[in-house]
Amino acid sequence: MPLRILLLLLVSGVFAIFTVLNWVAFTTPTNLWLVFGSVQAPLGLVMLVITALLAALFLMYVVYLQSTVILEGRRYARELRTQNQLANEAETSRFTELRAFLEDRVSRLEGGVAQSQSAVQGRLDRLETDLRATIEQTGTVLSSYIGEVEDRLERKMGTPTAAPLR
Repeated sequence: MPLRILLLLLVSGVFAIFTVLNWVAFTTPTNLWLVFGSVQAPLGLVMLVITALLAALFLMYVVYLQSTVILEGRRYARELRTQNQLANEAETSRFTELRAFLEDRVSRLEGGVAQSQSAVQGRLDRLETDLRATIEQTGTVLSSYIGEVEDRLERKMGTPTAAPLR
């Protein structure tokens, strides 16, 4: 159990024991002055009721904040999954285009029987260099997309309306 909860339970227990031990003082009627007149009522009991109402309002506010943060986090996670899927589809499309390009180049190389072996080797070297550059570029673009999505998520998550309880 977290330390916060233990501390909260300890304070609540001490408050309950204090109330039980001083119940007679809490229920002793006294003259309370209001803006429009006075009323005979137990001040301690009135203060206990006000404290309980404030605690309930605070608890409802905390639950509202937590649920808002949880729902927003789920929405961001859904957006992140969508963006990741789009990035993966774009990468797959690029690889398909790269494969078609390479097949076209290879078929051109195979079709050119009159070319010498060194020319073919030079073309293969250039294709390999192009392939490596394209793969590196694809990785860079993918990293950029993922970084951009993470950046957006951090900016949105970095400015919450109220700090969540820990």
